[in-house]
Amino acid sequence: MFKSTLLVLASISAASFAVAAADATGVKVKITAGDHTMIATFYDNATTRALISRFPLTLPMEDLYNREMCYRFPDALPTSETQTSAYEVGDIVYWAPRHSFVIMYEQNGERISNLQKIGRIHSGVDVFRQTGNTSVKFELAGKSKAKSD
Repeated sequence: MFKSTLLVLASISAASFAVAAADATGVKVKITAGDHTMIATFYDNATTRALISRFPLTLPMEDLYNREMCYRFPDALPTSETQTSAYEVGDIVYWAPRHSFVIMYEQNGERISNLQKIGRIHSGVDVFRQTGNTSVKFELAGKSKAKSD
């Protein structure tokens, strides 16, 4: 029993370390909705690089399904790692079929196909429960001025 408890604790510690390491190695992005500012970590992939090349960027995001803020780009962003996946509150994703850039703020347990993970908001994502449709500004942390897509 002692040995199995140690293995479980070691597994939990390793998983926590992996999440912390992933957060520490991504690109920090400042996200502003109204008077609320959040910090996200964007992962290194083709979709993220294409998106960041457009920063600073202000997008009119639509509140969909009481769970997500969505902007549909007129043209597709590159994707190289799409998969069928669940999501967590705070995930920032790109849904390839509709060119949808999405911030997930509420959970319903759904698994979504053709999903590219872009990043994660660390805290404050619950603000989107009250904003409705709103403009959201994205910029590299420490930068300013925004353009519209």
